[in-house]
Amino acid sequence: MKTLKIAFAAALGATALATAAEARDQIQIVGSSTVFPYSQAVAEEFANRTGRPAPVLESTGTGGGFKVFCGGVGEDYADITGASRAIKSSEVELCASNGVTDITEALIGYDGLSIAVSRANETDWNLTEEQIYLALAAEIPDGKGGFIANPHQKWSDIDPSLPGVDIVAFGPPPTSGTRDAFVELVMHDGCSGLPGMAELEEADEDKWEEVCSRMRQDGPFVEAGENDNLIVQRLEADPNAVGIFGYSFLYENSDKLKAVNVNGIEPTFDTIADGSYPVARPLFFYVKNAHRDVIPGMKEFIEEYVSEAALGPDGYLAERGLTPLADDLREETAKAVLEAKKLEM
Repeated sequence: MKTLKIAFAAALGATALATAAEARDQIQIVGSSTVFPYSQAVAEEFANRTGRPAPVLESTGTGGGFKVFCGGVGEDYADITGASRAIKSSEVELCASNGVTDITEALIGYDGLSIAVSRANETDWNLTEEQIYLALAAEIPDGKGGFIANPHQKWSDIDPSLPGVDIVAFGPPPTSGTRDAFVELVMHDGCSGLPGMAELEEADEDKWEEVCSRMRQDGPFVEAGENDNLIVQRLEADPNAVGIFGYSFLYENSDKLKAVNVNGIEPTFDTIADGSYPVARPLFFYVKNAHRDVIPGMKEFIEEYVSEAALGPDGYLAERGLTPLADDLREETAKAVLEAKKLEM
């Protein structure tokens, strides 16, 4: 314990640690609920191969993960955070203000942001991004140049061809990178596809951002927390509800759930990889480099995470739903991570 504390002090240029707690021998990982099952799989493989204690993982959401990760350097702070979007400039500033200035970014693959329903639902769902926006936006265009509170209560209110059931969508909270991606990739695109909205973006970008980003708070959209498994349970309980989460959760629960096609395209490994599925995003993890030589097993864990056995096309993360990077990008990621390439801040 004393040796580890001294190592931290030397590595960080500190005179002492703020805590008298025992120095930890487990890696601490926080962040995205979407990246969580991939990090968990690597943690299990790492523990099996090395005999070391498995890392401690906490699903905090992408935004929550960066807040914890950027809190400081030392054994009281997380070593790695998973993210379903790239780090924001404001988060970079938060890290820097707390002395977290040496970070490595790792792009690990891609994930399709899927919308799903229970297999007990008999409808073959196919929604356009415009229909999704009209179902879940707080305000929608009134057709006269203004906006009104969203009046739609049933899917058939939007289009008579859609099911005449109440709109109920379980989705992620604002702290989640999945929520950020959903707003950017679905809500914004659906909003821009409506008459007059592209022109509004040109004329008043702030107003466009407000009406195209804000989700309903009157009932049809339900924030379901950071645990995507709870959304799966809620869809099983309510066959008419839809859920929003990463493709890996749909893939892992394909016996219980089925996809809602978006713009006529079903989310699959191939459609996510070739870009034809319109709702795909990159996934990352971030490493606090000051911890690499201090936390036992951290180097070996990182090596396992970027190995071909994990990230390759036939790797165990692909088996869990990760869409792998192209060969050259995978090689670039592994090189950057293993050499502790510093993120430009």
